Amino acid sequence: MPKHVAIIMDGNGRWAKAKGMMRIKGHQAGAGTVKKIVKTAREMGISVLTLYAFSTENWKRPASEVSGLMSLLKSYLKSELESMLGNDIQLRCIGQQENLPKEVLSVLRKSIEETASNSGMILNLALSYGGRDEILRAARKMAQLCVEGKLQPKQITEDILASRLYTAGLPDPDLLIRTGGESRLSNFLLWQVSYSEIYFTNIKWPDFSKDDFFTAIRYFQKRQRRFGQTGEQVVVTN
Repeated sequence: MPKHVAIIMDGNGRWAKAKGMMRIKGHQAGAGTVKKIVKTAREMGISVLTLYAFSTENWKRPASEVSGLMSLLKSYLKSELESMLGNDIQLRCIGQQENLPKEVLSVLRKSIEETASNSGMILNLALSYGGRDEILRAARKMAQLCVEGKLQPKQITEDILASRLYTAGLPDPDLLIRTGGESRLSNFLLWQVSYSEIYFTNIKWPDFSKDDFFTAIRYFQKRQRRFGQTGEQVVVTN
């Protein structure tokens, strides 16, 4: 079983458009899928589930859609707090939290605080998140330490950089799933998914079912993870 699964939840707007609905209806349907997949991941014993909920680029969308997404996020956090507490799920957030509307940020921080002691699974929401920005921020932190004389450039290692990322302390994703038919990373966890198995599906997020999630997990289980070694070396090691 993968310890950490990350998902790019794509296709909400196109799902709604295909049905003659407003795009926000697709996002509402997608919120239902989030609840279902979070529950399934918890039942399967997955340790970390990271969901790409809102990117830094998503702020460029029409104001009405952004407003609707923020309202939906606020409602989700309020409605799911009891479920997270009951299922021993710890909520975390990666991204530029400071850019979120104050009322959303308040609810988010309350949920994070109240679930902080839970240890069954970490639900990691990527909000106002961008992979390049994350790496840039880490580089700036290390540069400042160098200026202050607390770190020498030659001392910078992969581990030190990783410790400055939003995901510090979490294992890198074993499996990255992208729904909606696109085959790209879209600025998501660029550092962390270097050796992740990547599963693309044409199924749009609102239609992504529990069985579809199982299919993605089975795909992962059939993969041979070599991390630069040969297949023969991996077999001998295992």
